[in-house]
Amino acid sequence: MNGYTVLYDPEGRIDAQLPLDRTTHERVARAVLAWSDPEALRPDDFEQVGLLLAGAARAVADDVRALAVRLPEDDGRRLFAEFVVGQADDCLACPSRNLLRVRDRARTLRALYERLDRLQGTAPAAEATTTASP
Repeated sequence: MNGYTVLYDPEGRIDAQLPLDRTTHERVARAVLAWSDPEALRPDDFEQVGLLLAGAARAVADDVRALAVRLPEDDGRRLFAEFVVGQADDCLACPSRNLLRVRDRARTLRALYERLDRLQGTAPAAEATTTASP
């Protein structure tokens, strides 16, 4: 036995049902951005912190995407959200085995949370939920 379980979730239901621990992720991002010594951690430790931040960033990016697609295509909020998510995708594709890369992920996570906050409550509700019953 390998000590972990692989879940089959092709529809992404588990991610949609589990809320992120935003406070913890923001604290980790703040701590990473406060680090000044590039030798403070070993590359493996930087990688672990980077993986934590990347996982949170990917989940927040999915939420931003979901809200952005509800906006009209020519809406500036949608365009900027798509830009921020695209930048996040580029950043998260790089391995994070040093302080610079981990800081990039922390900044990316902060930018995604800021975009999420700006989009929440502004995107029209999905059509299925806007139909009122008599």
